[in-house]
Formats: sequence, structure tokens, C-alpha cells
Amino acid sequence: MSVLVVSGTGTEIGKTVVTSAIAAAALAAGRSVAVLKPAQTGVGPQEPGDAAEAVRLAGDGVTAMELARYPEPLAPDTAARRAGLATVSPERIAEAARELSLSHDLVLVEGAGGLLVRFDEAGHTLADAAGLLDAPVLVVAAAGLGTLNSTTLTAEALRARGLTGLGVVVGSWPAAPDLAARCNLADLPTSSALPLLGAVPEGSGGLAPEEFRASAPGWLSPTLSGTWSAESFLAAWPA
Repeated sequence: MSVLVVSGTGTEIGKTVVTSAIAAAALAAGRSVAVLKPAQTGVGPQEPGDAAEAVRLAGDGVTAMELARYPEPLAPDTAARRAGLATVSPERIAEAARELSLSHDLVLVEGAGGLLVRFDEAGHTLADAAGLLDAPVLVVAAAGLGTLNSTTLTAEALRARGLTGLGVVVGSWPAAPDLAARCNLADLPTSSALPLLGAVPEGSGGLAPEEFRASAPGWLSPTLSGTWSAESFLAAWPA
């Protein structure tokens, strides 16, 4: 796996922190890593975006790249149109990811919002870029009530497009999970037909970078260069 697309069930669910954790775990395993953010929305010209946040958390060994930046926190197509700026096509995303893969062991392509958010005027999405790359897609999901439906819909959208869903990572696991969150741990793999590949603790993005890097492998399964075990985690949080 040289390119991994990181998508999710919506916005503000922890995609950037999960991407950063995967980058940190891969670096710790001796792999070279690049993070590609095709469309960064909601930040000004001089403000750090999600790719820069991955470098801050995972370390300077990460190569960061943005293809477009739009000031308003909207879907990329809408944000581009309102700003009078060019959109990003799936072909451009795929070309950039392939170029980065020539010099990096792992390229993480972090989407904006959910899988089917529009990137351009033609309605292309991150799913189209994943198809061009023939890359697996990791789904970042919420922990609580409602996540079974949104995660299962995302997984079905992947399968309907002939894409490979690598698995699910819970983007923000609460320190004191309620009954719904604990039940969802066991139900997510059954509902989505995707394996559970990790759970990132709530607030992890606020850790000091050194602590984040040291902890990241423990949040992710061996598939993502970590040491996390779904079986052990489920046993620790029974419903």
C-alpha cells in the first residue's frame, strides 16, 4: 500500500488527527511519508492547514502538500465558486499522489468532509480520485449515536463504486464512552462490513507533539503500522 485515501463519514470527526497518527506510526516504523490535502477550506493564506498540522504532530519527516486553498469553511466546489478560484479535479489529485509516491513509501490523501463531497463543477468527489489511483480508502467515523448509519452508508458507497474500504478508525474515542459508543465498537464491523482498525482518544490533537508521536502506534492496528488490537479494545470497553 503506497497510497491511502483517508475519508470519513462527515466533517469534524478527526480525519486530520487520524491522518497525523498514521503518519507518525509509519515514520516510527521506518517508512517515508507524505500527506496530500487536495482542497483545504476555511483557512486564510498564511494560516496552517491540515497538512501542516500533520507535520506538526507527526514530525518534520512528513512531506506536506496542498493543491488548493479556499477561505470559507464550505465544500470545496462551493468554496471555490464563491472565491472565484479554480477547483481541483480528480485527475490532478491522482497525478499529485502518484508523483509523491515515487519518493515516499506512504502517501496519505486526506479528503474534505465526507466521501462524496463535491470537489469540482462536474460533481467529482474524493471517491473518483481513489478510483483513478486504485487506492484503498480508510473511513474515519464518530463513536456515538448515529455512526452506524453514516459509516454503513459510506462503506456501501465505496462498494458501489468498486473501491476498496480498508477499514474504520474511530476518530475521537471518549474518555468516558456512553452505552451507544461502547455498543458501536462491536457493531461497526458488522454493520459496515469493514474491520475496525483503531480508535484515537478524544483530545489527542492537543497533546504535545512528542507525546503524540510516542502514543500514535498504540491507537492503530498493525495494518496501519501500529500495535492496537480490536479484540483487546473491545474487551476493555464491553457494552
